[in-house]
Amino acid sequence: MPHSDPALVLRDIHQPPAPPWWPPAPGWWIVAALLLLVSVVAAGIAWRRQHRRRALQRLFDDSVRAAATPAAQLAAVSELLRRAARRRDPRADTLQGEDWLQFLDQGSNPPLLAGDAGRLLLEGGFRRDVDAGAVADLLPRARARFLDWMAR
Repeated sequence: MPHSDPALVLRDIHQPPAPPWWPPAPGWWIVAALLLLVSVVAAGIAWRRQHRRRALQRLFDDSVRAAATPAAQLAAVSELLRRAARRRDPRADTLQGEDWLQFLDQGSNPPLLAGDAGRLLLEGGFRRDVDAGAVADLLPRARARFLDWMAR
C-alpha cells in the first residue's frame, strides 16, 4: 500500500550555487603576494644592473673624451681595460705583450682585440702619431670588453 504522506515524497537533488569568484580564497592571496614580491625584486635587480651599466658606459666615454690626443685616448682605454681585468683576475694587470692581448680576447668569439686593433692598443700609447680613425675603430670593441668585465 503506497504511503500518501507528503513528507515522504522524494524530490530531485538540487545542486548548491557555485562559489563566487570574488573574493578569492586565502591561498590565492598568498600566491598573488608572492608573485608581486618576486616581480618587485626582479625589477629592482634589473634597474640596478641597468643603472650600473649606464654609469660604466659614462665612465668609459668620459675618460676617452677627456683625453686630448688619440695616443692619450689609447692610454685611457688601456688603463680602463687593466682596471676591468683586475676584477676578472687579480694578476691580469701585470700581463705584458702577447699575454695581455690573449687575456683580452679570452672568451670572445671572434676575438675583439686581435690583429691590428690589439697592436694599436698595445703600442699606440707610446707612439708619437696615432691614426685617429684606427682609434675610433678600436673604441667600440674596447668599450664592449670593458663593459663585459665590469658589469659582472
